Parts: sequence; structure tokens; C-alpha cells
Amino acid sequence: MFHSPIVPRVRKRSRAAEVGIPGREEVKFEDVRLFLVERKMGRSRRSFLTQLARSKGFIVEDVLSDVVTHVVSEDIHTSSLWTWLKECDLKNLTHMLVLDISWFTDSMREGRPVAVETKHLIQDTLPEASTPTAVVSVSQYACQRRTTTENNNKTFTDAFEVLAERYELNEIEGPCLAFRRAASVLKSLPWAVRSLGATQDLPCLGEHTKSVMEEILQNGRSFEVERILSDERFQTLKLFTSVFGVGPKTADKWYRRGLRSFNDVLADSSIQLNRMQQSGFLHYEDISRAVSKAEARALRNIIDKAVHAITPDAVLALTGGFRRGKEFGHDVDFIVTTPEPGEEETLIPKVINRLTKQGILLYTEYQASTFDMSKLPCHRFEAMDHFAKCFLILRLEGSQVEGGLHIAEGDSRGWRAVRVDLVAPPMDRYAFALLGWTGSRQFERDLRRYARMERQMLLDNHALYDKTKKELLAATTEKDIFAHLGLEYIEPWQRNA
Repeated sequence: MFHSPIVPRVRKRSRAAEVGIPGREEVKFEDVRLFLVERKMGRSRRSFLTQLARSKGFIVEDVLSDVVTHVVSEDIHTSSLWTWLKECDLKNLTHMLVLDISWFTDSMREGRPVAVETKHLIQDTLPEASTPTAVVSVSQYACQRRTTTENNNKTFTDAFEVLAERYELNEIEGPCLAFRRAASVLKSLPWAVRSLGATQDLPCLGEHTKSVMEEILQNGRSFEVERILSDERFQTLKLFTSVFGVGPKTADKWYRRGLRSFNDVLADSSIQLNRMQQSGFLHYEDISRAVSKAEARALRNIIDKAVHAITPDAVLALTGGFRRGKEFGHDVDFIVTTPEPGEEETLIPKVINRLTKQGILLYTEYQASTFDMSKLPCHRFEAMDHFAKCFLILRLEGSQVEGGLHIAEGDSRGWRAVRVDLVAPPMDRYAFALLGWTGSRQFERDLRRYARMERQMLLDNHALYDKTKKELLAATTEKDIFAHLGLEYIEPWQRNA
């Protein structure tokens, strides 16, 4: 009897193996659960895309259920797709994002879930689903919203930022915070506001903010914002406060003296600039220009070598906007510490000494630690913490930056000055400092406000205190802090509030 040869299946390399996709991968994005619709996509392609997504840390559900947050489809027939989805009898369908495959490919390319834009949405064409869904679920707290660097309402938020800045320069806190909160809400939306009616259920939008939005919707611009931008006092105070070490009070004092330009300030012999302001003017062209992500990475390499030459077991973290996924920033912030208690207080002075010997330290202001566990908790929000810290300006060589420096056209020096901040908390305070220094500023404000208003707790860069239990709560990671607060963990790249 003739038997056909049996080809062992293990010899056939899967498509996943060909592209080097491991079988089991670490989950990076716990709050995102994908379901890939097989209709139009096909079983083999769906299998491949599932493995690809899992290899990048995504959760991909094999079965469509109410735990799914993102439904991805290649079906271009919107009505048939939605008819099928509704037949699945899901309780959570109105809260799911139904997305075109382009969102999936963009996310795979970035290695993270990108912000959902209008172009990604497959919207139900039936009348009952013609308006944006889940608007009422938008929280008043930024720490309960996910906000990426993608902003679908930039026209409005840019206007709000100008209005907020005017109040900030005049040191009027209430309206400044109101406009910043309104901007924060709009930044978090995965869709663009096209009418004022679409905002009626959104929090933090008062009469003033809505009148500005209405003006922009009707005219394409805000005349109030244009008046502010053309105001001489606003322009001058904005110019002066762009100098390292110059705040609103100093800027206003110079303005009231009749000074209107840098030349006016530098020519006034009665003005005594402090060291920080002197360095601010000296390196103004460099440090007023945005710092690129590549430059931040180069600075991280420099600081990392200096720190680990001193303490091999040191911990270094890049914080601020770059940790939140931004491509550019105003300066570069680092947290550095060591497992040895007390050793972190001497770490920054030693780093400064090494940078000085390298000839790259252009300015330094060191502040020794005033941190005292016995004085915790702090019962009011403080702009700065009490850990040892240092404000630096470093010389960064172009040869150290992948792709070159972000400099002005025609600048042939081959180097630039960059602002760098270092902060050194004790290891047991590391999680709180990391959370606080990551930002954004509005995210941190709302996180503290949420802790106080909703959980009867006090949170700052040093600790989390439960007023009900009358005890400090321990945390070794940011996730521990979110858990204490009863909040879903929000990734750093989703904190751009």
C-alpha cells in the first residue's frame, strides 16, 4: 500500500517567525484592548497582525466582548460593519472606538497607541449614532483622562493658552487656571469640536471659554486673542520672561521703567542682574530655542556617564516632556538617586565637579536638600520640592548628537548651550519625585486636586498622605501611587494635559 509522505509541520516557519516576532511578549499598554475584525481582513492576515501587535506590547483579544476598547477593521462598508457590530449584542459598544486599519498601522509604526483622530474613526452612518459618543464620560480631572501629544483642537487650545498666559503675567491665578483646565479638556478629545453644541456635556468650559470658541467657529479666529497678542505690555512681558531667571514681577518692574527691549535692559546701569539672569542673556539665542529629542538623548548619555562613574548602582531617569513622548522641549530634566540612604545628597555636587572638569559646564546653581521626613505631609501645594537639585547650562557638541544639533541656520559653532535640571530624591521618595517631575503641569495639578477632593489624601513630590488613616502610604513605583488613589494607571505619554 502506498503512503504519501508526511511533512512535519514544525519545519514550516510561520510568517511570525520570519519577521522575528516572539511568541510571548510583555504587555505595555494595559488600558488598550484591541479586537481585529476578520471580515474583509482574512484569517491569516488577522493572525499575523495579532502577533505583530502583541510583540509590541499590545493586548489583542481573540473574541469581541465588552472588555475591548479599540475595534480595528479593514471593512470599508461602514453600514454593514456597524450592523454586524450591533448584532453582537455588546453592552459597551457606545464606548468602544471603531477604527480604520490606518490607526493600527500608525500605532505599530510608533510602537504605541497613537491618538485617535477623526480620520481614523469608522462612524456609524445610522442617525442615532451621528454625534460623538461618550462625551459625558469626560472627567473634570486630567488624571482620569488620557492625553497624548496629538491635539485635535489646537486652534481652541492655542487661544486658551494665550488668555491663560495674559492672566499668568498679571499674576491672576483663578482665570489662568480656568483657561488651562479648559484647554486640557479639549486636548484630551479624540475628535475635533465642530460646533458649540458638541461641548455642552464637557467639564471645565465656562462662559468665557465658550464665547471664545464660538468666535473662532464663526470667524476662524478670536479677536480678543488678537488684541492680546498685539498689546505692547503683553509682548514686552512675554519677551522679558523668556529670559532664564526673569519672572513676571521683574518683567513688570522693567516695563514700568519704560524698558521695552533687551538692549534697554542691558543699557540701564541701575539694573543689577543676578547670575542666573546674566547667563540667561548671555546664552539667550541657544536656550530660548527648543531642545530636540536627539539632543535630550545625548545629554542623557553625558549625565549617565558622569553619574555612574561616581556611583555604579545609581538610578537615572529622563523626565519632563521627553518622558511624555514630546519631540521638543525647553530644557531637559533628570532625576538621579542611589540605593544607599543619604548618598543622594552628595551625588549632584560630585556630578557638577565632573562636568566642570570636562569643560562643558556654562552655568550652575546648586540647592542643597532641605527635605525632612518629620515635616511630611506638606499641607499645601508647593511649586518646587525640597530635594537636592541643580539648574545647569551645559555645552553640547554637535558630534554627540545623532542627526546633528537643533540650531539656527548659519550657526557654524558646532555646539550649543542647553538648560538641564537635576534633582536627587532619596530612593524611597523616587516614585513620588518621578511622578511629579514627569508632568504635565496641569496633569499634576489635577492629580493633587483629585487626591484631596476625592480621596481625602495629600499628594506632592515627596509623599502621599492618607488623612483618614493618618498615615503616609509607601510606593516604589508610579503604579503604586495610582493604586493608592484608586485610579487607573496612565502611561507617561498619555499625561500631556
